[in-house]
Amino acid sequence: QVQLVESGGGAVQAGDSLRLSCAASGRTFVMYVMGWFRQAPGKEREFVAAINWSGRSTRYGDSVKGRVTISKDNAKNTVYLQMDSLKPEDTAVYLCAADRRPVATTTAGEYAYWGQGTQVTVSS
Repeated sequence: QVQLVESGGGAVQAGDSLRLSCAASGRTFVMYVMGWFRQAPGKEREFVAAINWSGRSTRYGDSVKGRVTISKDNAKNTVYLQMDSLKPEDTAVYLCAADRRPVATTTAGEYAYWGQGTQVTVSS
């Protein structure tokens, strides 16, 4: 069994920062790719960031590039998303995703494992 649990969300003001965490639990393994997506009410899931097994290759969505940094700690089976200069349009549920295979990182449907999400609310 594999579980992904996000944490670190909350309500902040525009311009503030947050660091989200995604912890994987269950049997011991290393994911090839882990990523973050976000979804606002009534909208489609949007790619935010992804990182490969070594942590040395990253990719970011156009809407957040330059404001977010993804990192990971394989020993803890945890991936992080540092978000800076937050904007009201960043308000969404942020979901963690993972896969042992080299999937298309920007496509939500490619990921095998998903967390339930953590809410981020940014007020102006």
